[in-house]
Amino acid sequence: MTETTTALVTGANKGIGREVAAQLASLGTNVLLASRDPHRGAVAAAELGPRVHPVTLDVTDRASVLSAARSIEKRFGGLDILVNNAGIGGDLAAQSPSSIELPVVREVFETNVFGVISVTTAMLPLLARSPAARIVNVSSGLGSIARMTDPEDYFTTRPPMAAYVPSKTALNSLTVQYAKELRSHNILVNAADPGPSATDFTAAFPGLTRTAADGAAVVVRLATLSDDGPTGGFFDEHGPVPW
Repeated sequence: MTETTTALVTGANKGIGREVAAQLASLGTNVLLASRDPHRGAVAAAELGPRVHPVTLDVTDRASVLSAARSIEKRFGGLDILVNNAGIGGDLAAQSPSSIELPVVREVFETNVFGVISVTTAMLPLLARSPAARIVNVSSGLGSIARMTDPEDYFTTRPPMAAYVPSKTALNSLTVQYAKELRSHNILVNAADPGPSATDFTAAFPGLTRTAADGAAVVVRLATLSDDGPTGGFFDEHGPVPW
């Protein structure tokens, strides 16, 4: 990391995204803290210090994404790190596979999958200007088919969900496809599983002891990989996560 390194973190005004922004800034990176709400984004950026700059960006709004890309190009000239952190769970109580309504699935995929594609394609021309760009897609262990089908794994006891869980599985597959295409351009692309962390996102699951900062650590590690680092992988704080 150098004072000229620039990172964009989506959905970063709170939770793990905010912690990713804070940790990258502490390493000397200029961080673009992206948020749908310009006020919340501005407040969060101000609290994190002079290396953090607010950017208004709604990953589900193509015009917003393209506007953010133009703004970044004009102000910074390029981009070195993209962290696709923005994500939603949707109505978790309405995701039983046998009764789920398609609008619930579409809403979740719009942010968790299509939003990642929209932001990544818009930012790729800026990332291509970096000698060693990195893309990190913030996934979830719930997206692991291997863990979901392992009778010894805790995840097999969780209620089935037909929107959020498949969205993260799709994101993992998408990560591999981007990694295949961008490997020759020295752009490393990986998926991160932050693990269960106490944030607004997990408010329905009390008792979690890991913090947002704990969850952010693996994202930051993948965002700052050396040139000989992995690409097309899925990692948590302990190492590779099974697909």
